[in-house]
Amino acid sequence: MSRIGKMPITVPVGVQVELNGSAVTVKGPKGSMQYTFSNLVEIKKENDTVIINRTSEEKNVRAMHGTTRALLQNMITGVNTGFQKILQIEGVGYRAEKTGSNVTIYVGFSHPVVVVPPEGISFEVDEKAKTITVSGYDKQTVGQVASEIRKLRPPEPYKGKGIHYNDEHLRRKPGKSAKVGA
Repeated sequence: MSRIGKMPITVPVGVQVELNGSAVTVKGPKGSMQYTFSNLVEIKKENDTVIINRTSEEKNVRAMHGTTRALLQNMITGVNTGFQKILQIEGVGYRAEKTGSNVTIYVGFSHPVVVVPPEGISFEVDEKAKTITVSGYDKQTVGQVASEIRKLRPPEPYKGKGIHYNDEHLRRKPGKSAKVGA
């Protein structure tokens, strides 16, 4: 039995969960999200908790049990507190600046790269222009936008120049070593 799927989801104060068959709408202080889940699981709301139950014990139904619960928990957490990813910029002359709601990134190209945020995403750039914070209420969109920014200039393994996540461990390689004896 899925340990994740069995756990009830507590709905915090200020968040509304509306069920319409397999369609779930979650509204909170940060925004509103809607998702249509599979009919293989049954979603019930009791007072201030949401419970997910299986309709059978087939393998694909068991797989959807924990997945549905995790997606619903992320929706509730997102509209209540939100999600964020922090990116670090390393390298001489590499920087970012916020222009309106967009972020302009300078990472060694002949032109600056302008990143336009999709709906529900906001950017923050620190005063030293070396940290970009991507925040929003949809966990998947926040991760996708952060990944696309990182793809502009991934960190290289010798000096670590590029864009990387704040909590990412970079594998560094030693450079060429001098020839000994000859």
